Amino acid sequence: MRLDNVLSGFVAEPRGRDGLLLAALLTRQAGGRLTVATVQPPARTVPGPARAEESAWRAYLDEQAEATLARARREVDDLPGGDVDYVVHSHKGSGRGLVELARERGADVVVIGSAAGVSRGRIAVGSTADQLLHASPVPVLLAPRGYADARPEAFERITLAYRRGPGADAAVASAAQAAVRLDVPLRLVTLLVSSGRRVKAEQDMLDRLRDLACADLAAAAEGHRGRLPVEVEVLEGRTVAQALRAASWRTGDLLVCASSGSGPLRRVFLGDTSVKIIRAASRPVMILTRQQ
Repeated sequence: MRLDNVLSGFVAEPRGRDGLLLAALLTRQAGGRLTVATVQPPARTVPGPARAEESAWRAYLDEQAEATLARARREVDDLPGGDVDYVVHSHKGSGRGLVELARERGADVVVIGSAAGVSRGRIAVGSTADQLLHASPVPVLLAPRGYADARPEAFERITLAYRRGPGADAAVASAAQAAVRLDVPLRLVTLLVSSGRRVKAEQDMLDRLRDLACADLAAAAEGHRGRLPVEVEVLEGRTVAQALRAASWRTGDLLVCASSGSGPLRRVFLGDTSVKIIRAASRPVMILTRQQ
């Protein structure tokens, strides 16, 4: 996974600041370049008397975009060398506009904040994120609500939600590559969700699944231990949220998930488990593209 070119979708709201400062932290630690973008609706070209009204609307949109980017500049003026680009992009959909911009500018990751309507420290998927999480050609990184006010000084670890299957090796390789770039350890976790009942047959199956998960994690970690520290852990609970709470979390953790195996190749495509992880996570979550 490359982290040379980080694209941050920014809106002049607290959620925009959350995503922007997460993107700035990633850029700073990876030694990359940051592009801050605001997506505005396109101004239609109309003939006749309505042209003056349309011209005024276009001027208003331009003024709003400049004000939005000026606010962003005040937030990230401490990046080394001021290595930041600020762009305005026109599109009817903010998420689709960021997808288009990511392709145009060769972005390696797109970063945005949580939608409204969720408690602090949690992530809600709004329309912008939904568009990105079903079409982005590069990984998507989501900041929890309020992240800007409690952000760490640096990333401390990458935790990959691991599940054996198509694309699993590619996901581990991507997470390991990012960990090396950020100079942090890697943790591989498998979520084991059960009903919690202790009927003997179900307990025997759970024991077998646990043993299989441990073996899978050990095999996945083996090829990467030579170049960085790798931990493995099986997290158990009655729900995905409960399983995630069973783990210890550092302030600077970054949680990574693979895309659904049924999605388009080299696109982000959110599966049911990833949706549950995003909703339950208390740290930033990155969704990888499907690699194979």
